[in-house]
Amino acid sequence: MTRSPLSISGVIPAHLQPFTADGRLDEANLRKHLRALLDVPGISGITTNAHASETATLTQDERARQLDIVLEETNGRVPVIAGIYEDGSAKAAAAAARAQQAGADGLLVFPSAVLDGGGYQRPDMARGHFSEIASVTDLPLIAFIYPNFSALRFTVDGITQLCAEIDTIAAVKEWSNDIVIYERTWRALKSLDRDVAVLSSFSRSLFSSLCVGADGILSGHGSIVASLHVRLWEAVNKLDLAEARRVWDQIWPLAEECYKEPLLDGHNRMKNILALTGGIDEAYVRSPLQPLSDEERAGLRAAIAESGLLHA
Repeated sequence: MTRSPLSISGVIPAHLQPFTADGRLDEANLRKHLRALLDVPGISGITTNAHASETATLTQDERARQLDIVLEETNGRVPVIAGIYEDGSAKAAAAAARAQQAGADGLLVFPSAVLDGGGYQRPDMARGHFSEIASVTDLPLIAFIYPNFSALRFTVDGITQLCAEIDTIAAVKEWSNDIVIYERTWRALKSLDRDVAVLSSFSRSLFSSLCVGADGILSGHGSIVASLHVRLWEAVNKLDLAEARRVWDQIWPLAEECYKEPLLDGHNRMKNILALTGGIDEAYVRSPLQPLSDEERAGLRAAIAESGLLHA
């Protein structure tokens, strides 16, 4: 079956990755999770090999298997965006080439941890990283903008220059977590002489960021609230802010609970919500992550009840 062309707009959830009790990929529950996402009317893509699917803990073979499963389940219904999570530029380029060969429709490029010492002060390094990836693939690239408190962040000028110089960068995943930076980035990218999509990943202020302007939502949080993301996206695009506020009031308690400190447990919490709502059987994680406490799981149950997620 011929895959859909890549539409970098609308709601593009990043799926979670279930594991078995002994730490293997739980393929049956992954397929169950993916089918539930694909059954949501209005989603426009699926992202894999990303933070939400715990790509940092996966081997190269497991990442390849994960991508294969997502491609099998989507079967051309929506485009598939594969994460490129490698620190060395040559390794990232090789991963990009493998993803294209496997059948991915686009690539989400994570910043290299090598730049953790202040790469935002050396934009030539990010440019070199993306250029090496772009040299081996013609797939559209999505640049991942990290939170503004991160040493792996982009400056507004840095990301604008990068997008101006590398024409296969088709979008950014904007996770600056600063609404002022978000708007500056939106305005700067929209001033370019070519279209670069801005996909909000500002999950704790998603309503606000969509009101500033966005071409879509790309978020791991979409793995548990995909239908609500679609409703919010559609309401904002219709300028029905009363409806958008109603939907956001449902999403908000879940966003607050998932993204509270420590942030490293965010996708752990999402996976527990998925298990608590019947989306997967169990919420196993890989070390160094550890199971959530009973107290934290009780907080998740309260957020689920407050959101009305089971009835959304």
